[in-house]
Amino acid sequence: MIITITERLLIRELSVSDSAFILELVNTPTWLKFIGDRGVKNLDDAKSYLKKGPLKSYDDNGFGLYWVGLRDSNLPIGMCGVIKRADFESPDIGFAFLPQYEGKGYGYESASAVLDYCKTEFHLKRILGITLETNTASIHLLEKLGLTFEKKFIYESSKEELLLYALNY
Repeated sequence: MIITITERLLIRELSVSDSAFILELVNTPTWLKFIGDRGVKNLDDAKSYLKKGPLKSYDDNGFGLYWVGLRDSNLPIGMCGVIKRADFESPDIGFAFLPQYEGKGYGYESASAVLDYCKTEFHLKRILGITLETNTASIHLLEKLGLTFEKKFIYESSKEELLLYALNY
């Protein structure tokens, strides 16, 4: 299902047919450094990641992480979406792009469109942004999207100190 189309991007729900792309994306240096190793080492792992993550989120919440591709060529370049985690009262926005597409404005373009979609379709009143203090690109994007810093906290699942940003509608 297509979520939205922007000037340069097509944003749609992920499917198991995106397994090869997911295998590539979740093993990029930036993903591993700032998001973490998800144990996705082959196509079967990628299918399982999709089924237990984004696809389950669509069923449970109506929203999740979405495939982001170039509008003109349908080439996958990243993912962006909103995730509802059990540890947080409100959903949080997430995004990741293949290295060759970072720093070209695709993160802002896709995240803005996803936020608009989720606000309109799901009437979300508050969106969080969670990142490592060392992830300056993510911090910059969250701030550009209008999220403001609220606090540092220790995330129980990973025992890491993270920064919490929020956008209230």
